[in-house]
Amino acid sequence: MLLALVGIGTYLYLKSSSEGVRQGNPQGQDARAGRRSGGRGVVPVVVVAPAKTGDINVYLNGLGAVTPLATVTVKTHLAGELMKVLYTEGQMVKKGQLLAIVDPRPYQMALEQAEANLAHDNALLDNARVDLLRYQTLFKQDSIQEQQVTTQDALVHQYAAQIKSDQAAVDTQKLNVAYCNITAPVEGRVGLRLVDPGNIVQPGDATGLFVITQLQPISVVFAIPEDNIPAIMQNLQAGIKMSVDVFDRSYNQQLASGKLLTLDNEVNVSTGTVNLKARFSNDNFGLFPNQFVNARLLLETKHGATIIPSSGVQRGNQGTYVYVIQDGVASLRLVKVGITEGDNSSILEGLNPKELVVVDGADKLRDGLKVEVADKDGNKIQTDAGDDKRRSRGHGRDNNVGTPSNDLDPAGSAASAAQTNEERPHFDPNEKRPEGHRHHRADGDAGKGPPRGRE
Repeated sequence: MLLALVGIGTYLYLKSSSEGVRQGNPQGQDARAGRRSGGRGVVPVVVVAPAKTGDINVYLNGLGAVTPLATVTVKTHLAGELMKVLYTEGQMVKKGQLLAIVDPRPYQMALEQAEANLAHDNALLDNARVDLLRYQTLFKQDSIQEQQVTTQDALVHQYAAQIKSDQAAVDTQKLNVAYCNITAPVEGRVGLRLVDPGNIVQPGDATGLFVITQLQPISVVFAIPEDNIPAIMQNLQAGIKMSVDVFDRSYNQQLASGKLLTLDNEVNVSTGTVNLKARFSNDNFGLFPNQFVNARLLLETKHGATIIPSSGVQRGNQGTYVYVIQDGVASLRLVKVGITEGDNSSILEGLNPKELVVVDGADKLRDGLKVEVADKDGNKIQTDAGDDKRRSRGHGRDNNVGTPSNDLDPAGSAASAAQTNEERPHFDPNEKRPEGHRHHRADGDAGKGPPRGRE
């Protein structure tokens, strides 16, 4: 029984193998065709793009934070009860706008008292001046002593000085009354309320009454490596206004565009960077104080550069290179890469404008291979009219698939077909086979092989 099972398995294996050979193996044909052509078949479609001549920008990138030009914590100058709050949290206010009122009544009464003292001393000064004139007349008539005139003159000066003191007291009380009306010192946005009406406020309160932050214009402070300081200083001294673009944390959205103001006066020795400050109008309020941003400074623009998509640049042991397509054949070209801006890179050496560069599918290429090319939209590009004509007929030897086409050399086709038939395994009916196996059951002997129903 065991021998019968082994014989059945061997028969089925050999039969499937012989049928596979008779029917042809496409993969085997592909491999043999590849060997016959020296491995130089047509590579599947690769995407190309032409090298262009244009301008490319030199950018300096740095991490930064939005910094308002003014942030003011408004405090009271006087001690007293907070009577009114005239703003809404988050409101945009103008400079000088009335925002809160401290009880002015104590300071108003002090002002009235100072004004009364001033009036009293003015009366004394007027009387002293009249007496001085009288004493001077009597002294000329030799009716009084000179000492009496001198004393009266000193009294007049004393009252005059007192008047100045009283006037200062009046001005002080007027200022206190004015301080009872708390106004916005800068234009900006009011934060959340820190003190409610009815509380007694003091000049020494740490938190203050509210905070105003200026949002328009606004600045961004960011850091760049110290190696770029000479180029920046050269542009600043030449009066060049360098533009700065600000992006969000992930570099997906541009928030604002502005101009560089200046740079700091020293390098941070712990990081090897220097801080730069740029100003933005912030018309749409896209920048918010203390917001983390990515800043990009436009240092200069290179004109007339050879530009290709960055995906076309390959790197290997020999350095940076690209695949250039010429007459449908891929050619490896060593290049020197310059500035990279976004998805584009400038090529300093090794490539000329208008040459076709492979930007997708370079991993399937090697130097000297024929390729079919397409643009970025998938539209095929004809690079060699003769090759495209032969490939369009289908089943040619250039495709490494199927049998040779009839429009090629008949002798060559016959030779190729003969070579293919020679490479296929040949089975001789009289050849000795394993026991229990018959390639053809023409004799009808059921005892020399497996049952017909189990084939």
